[in-house]
Amino acid sequence: MNKLTLILGILFTTLGFQQAQAQVKESIVETKRAQNIFIELGGQGLTFTANYDSRFTNKRDGLGGRAGIGYFSVDGDKVTTVPLSLNYLLGKGNKFFEIGLGATYISTSGNSEVLFNENESNVIGTMSFFYRVQPVDSGFSFRAGLSPVFSKDFFIPYYGGLSLGYTF
Repeated sequence: MNKLTLILGILFTTLGFQQAQAQVKESIVETKRAQNIFIELGGQGLTFTANYDSRFTNKRDGLGGRAGIGYFSVDGDKVTTVPLSLNYLLGKGNKFFEIGLGATYISTSGNSEVLFNENESNVIGTMSFFYRVQPVDSGFSFRAGLSPVFSKDFFIPYYGGLSLGYTF
């Protein structure tokens, strides 16, 4: 009977220790700040951009920001974009809804008059309404959604974007 009690005591202690270890690991993962690097087609950068995104606290969700740079050239028309924005992630685990507000600096040169007169630099407002999948630890991340763009002269509500990247 003594040996059985000893074995059961060790077993329950080990199980309790493993459960405590799992809880500690889960709390560490939950408090790790999410950081992402990604490429985006469309979206707040308007063209093809490389971006960095991070939360401002040691959480996977909540308030964060992003910065990027993009360049596009066709037949001598050149467009450089620099998107900057604040965003907020709502969700748990690895799936989030992103809402954001920002501005994108645009510099054009050549004969391009798509949005502005040639050789001008301008800033436009941007919003983001994206579905985001980012792993809990690290790995492949994905974003897709709408990014309305606006200025004093125009409003494009259904401008979209797609992002592929890496969370670390």
